Amino acid sequence: MRILAVDHGEKRIGLALSDPTATLASPLKVIAHVSRLVDAAQVADLAAQHQAGLIVIGQSFDEEGQPNLAGRRAARFAETLRTQTDIPVTLWDESFSTQDARATRIEMGVNRKKRGGHLDELAAVMILRSYLESQRT
Repeated sequence: MRILAVDHGEKRIGLALSDPTATLASPLKVIAHVSRLVDAAQVADLAAQHQAGLIVIGQSFDEEGQPNLAGRRAARFAETLRTQTDIPVTLWDESFSTQDARATRIEMGVNRKKRGGHLDELAAVMILRSYLESQRT
């Protein structure tokens, strides 16, 4: 079963997709934020096109373990997405996904000049990897 991961941001939404065996995570694309309803329709359409059996949305938390502002936005997006598709939607702790994405760029040998820019796709890959690893144990 393919799994689509979503890194929901205020300006951009990063997407990553697993292989059919749900073993590997690969970047899919970044879509520009328009509105919650339009964004959800785009994600639902992409999930259907790629025959995803599950959509995992990254959610961030504060120090007390409660969803922070971005985490609450992700939860609202998940609710809207559930109205757009029959594919199951789950929230997943995305703590440190952006930092992990930065570290991955460094490990890949990307030079400092090219390391800047958006990490949305790569953050979605980190969310998906974390989810896939949790399912293996």
